[in-house]
Amino acid sequence: MDHRSLLADLATDLPQAVRLQRLVAHLRERFHSGAVALLQLEEDHLRPVAVEGLVREALGRHFVVSQHPRLAAILARREVTCFDHDSTLPDPYDGLLDTLVGEPLPVHDCMGASLWVDGQPWGVLTLDALQTGTFGEAARAALADCKVLVEAAVRISRLEREVQALRSAPHTRSADDERTPRAGDGDMEIVGQSEPLLRLLHELEVVAGSDLPVLLLGETGVGKELFARLLHRQSTRRTKPLVHVNCAALPESLAESELFGHVRGAFSGAVADRPGRFEAAEGGTLFLDEVGELPLAVQAKLLRTLQNGEIQRLGADRPRRVDVRVIAATNRNLRDQVRDGAFRADLYHRLSVYPVPIPPLRERGNDVLLIAGRFLELNRARLGLRSLRLSTSAQAALRRYHWPGNIRELEHVISRAALKALSRGVNRADIVTLEPALLDLDADAASAAHAPLNTSASTPAAELPATATTPNTADSPLRDAVDACQRHAITQALARHQGNWAQAARALEVDASNLHKLARRLGLK
Repeated sequence: MDHRSLLADLATDLPQAVRLQRLVAHLRERFHSGAVALLQLEEDHLRPVAVEGLVREALGRHFVVSQHPRLAAILARREVTCFDHDSTLPDPYDGLLDTLVGEPLPVHDCMGASLWVDGQPWGVLTLDALQTGTFGEAARAALADCKVLVEAAVRISRLEREVQALRSAPHTRSADDERTPRAGDGDMEIVGQSEPLLRLLHELEVVAGSDLPVLLLGETGVGKELFARLLHRQSTRRTKPLVHVNCAALPESLAESELFGHVRGAFSGAVADRPGRFEAAEGGTLFLDEVGELPLAVQAKLLRTLQNGEIQRLGADRPRRVDVRVIAATNRNLRDQVRDGAFRADLYHRLSVYPVPIPPLRERGNDVLLIAGRFLELNRARLGLRSLRLSTSAQAALRRYHWPGNIRELEHVISRAALKALSRGVNRADIVTLEPALLDLDADAASAAHAPLNTSASTPAAELPATATTPNTADSPLRDAVDACQRHAITQALARHQGNWAQAARALEVDASNLHKLARRLGLK
């Protein structure tokens, strides 16, 4: 493949991912390489953006520069860097070549080049050839020439994104914002290339520039917090605080004070004025996670804030103006809660001005392998392993599994499997391959099948777990006996009222939101 082909791709209107993937494919053929990888520098790690000759899950990995001396050496020099076939430096792709899956790399040639864009390091390009002597002086000189074309491709892709951003939101983006969509803060980020995810990211980029409230909808473990962080990072408020509130963890007696603050003497123990989370998020974004757990009294005050931009500290005489964008998230059906009287209809309509459903992991195709690659690399570094990867059958098992716990469950599955492998005596200096038996997905599927049902307001009492209908208190600890009696009382009330939670709450003389919380603790929801 000659330079003319590479130049033709640069002059063609292609999506960034396609252009860079075609580029590494050209380079693999041009240099007769077993594998070629293009990695972008992000803070302290290198993230693959296009690979040829590596297993698919390699795209989900992060290679921390300080943990991979070959990558560090390439990044540190402006010239082409070569490694002798007998180099003792560990190769970051050990066990990841698609032609040698799970096997250590044999003696081979390796070279790479650091990439610079606008005077700043952008990343690295690496080439591996299984045949020694492939990368001679001529190949090294040719890579030096090709490096310029690769940098040009990266620069063109950057300019195209900047132009697109300016067209869609001309007053909210700048050249400094050029980045692949990421979650931003923290160790985790949004990983994937599936069509449902790409559509979602595009939708979030469009809505991020507005101040509309956004309601993130999705099952437990889909990463709603990551998408909230992404919304904030892409908004005009990105330089201001993002304040996270877990509504499910707020004690009901303190929820109002936590959100809106209080003045001295407002209640016993209020020895000084204290601002709430709204004031802490001034000018920025307030993320209300599990918003369906808020008590009804607090919901009324939240509605007022959304309507007129005012809060009133508990015990204060005058309201205060706040400038805060609200992003809410829930894994529950708020419409059902509205129907049951557990959530205010007017607040629901205020929060759901722009609802955003987040697809579950089972609908994201091969993204499960990319995300698994991310967790594999994290556990490899954490456990001090030379290499950690999935067998072909383990990859197929991940693709087949239903993932009721979504990405959080996947993280636990990979971490548990890595620890199991280590506990069974694997050598940390070997390539550790995880097989389906170590993933233990059959056990996870069985436990999910026997987990408590997530009942809605219309669920007949007959469909509740059988263990919840008859208390058995013989020789039980007091707490277990009390729980059994509460389960029995709740299921009987639901049976009398055809599964209507609001009516059951009134019959039991408890607040509807408290009944939902109690039912979840008892395993009835």
